[in-house]
Amino acid sequence: MAGTGKAHLRNSADTVLRVEDLVVEYASAGGEKVQAVSGVSIDIIAGETVSVVGESGCGKSTLAKGILQLINTKSGSVVINGQDITKLKGDELREARPNMQMIFQDSISSLDPHMKVSALVEQPLKVWNRGTEAERKAKVDDLLRSVGLDPEIVSDRKPTEFSGGQCQRISIARALALEPKLLVCDEPVSSLDVSIQAQILNILQDMKQRYGLSLLFISHDLSVVRTISDRIVVMYLGRVVESGPAHSIGRNPQHPYTQVLLSAVPTVNPSAKRDRILLSGDVPSPIHPPSGWPFHPRCPVAESRCRTERPEFRTVSHGHEAACHRVPA
Repeated sequence: MAGTGKAHLRNSADTVLRVEDLVVEYASAGGEKVQAVSGVSIDIIAGETVSVVGESGCGKSTLAKGILQLINTKSGSVVINGQDITKLKGDELREARPNMQMIFQDSISSLDPHMKVSALVEQPLKVWNRGTEAERKAKVDDLLRSVGLDPEIVSDRKPTEFSGGQCQRISIARALALEPKLLVCDEPVSSLDVSIQAQILNILQDMKQRYGLSLLFISHDLSVVRTISDRIVVMYLGRVVESGPAHSIGRNPQHPYTQVLLSAVPTVNPSAKRDRILLSGDVPSPIHPPSGWPFHPRCPVAESRCRTERPEFRTVSHGHEAACHRVPA
């Protein structure tokens, strides 16, 4: 089934995250089921940045929340550091949470406007009873400096006094307080100016090296993820359509949807000629998806069998897989 295979998963002793056949469903207003994530499988090796890309509504953020068990998942497994957290409940799940943290898209609303910055960053340490008061203060100051904020200036101020980019720096500092192994970034720069985006991405790269992080980066913008990713996973309507090393997908995209996304990436050379691929129609309803392969009504190169058959993953090159009938078997 397209987007539900596991051929692209790797066998490594250094795997930090391994997601297999994850399914997330919502109930619609009419009582029907909406399958927002349909059997997705991805993995992350220690030290990697894996980016999940796709247009709005494809299931990226739902996947991220399902991986962290912030929402209920219908089926599938999420193994983090050798432990399937979908089988954990209550205190057991709580004990696993310090290993995985999340940075949200709306940095301002994700911070309590009534708390001072120092208290926001210190809160995880207090909840988990990490260190003495003096040790926590030193840790908070160090975290704030590591994201480019002067603790003497920002500690006693509240999030409402800062810009979106500054709030995102505070969010990063707070997320790193418990020294997680996996950091999930859900569209962390999409609401920021381009110049600020670059600053936040640089901070994330620096933190990745400093703290030995592995990153799951959610984005709709391939121009952002190509520069920071080791691997890229492309989603459409709740399914994975292509997965592989960032350089391979950037140079040799095989799925028509990936080619569409790449054709929309701006170029730094305004005189360069590019073939922009435009899609017709809107994203199909996830409640009543089209028959066969759901992308076929919008695909510019769809074949007749796409209307009735969902393609399996096929190998493009080492580590690069695509779910498309046009990829040679």
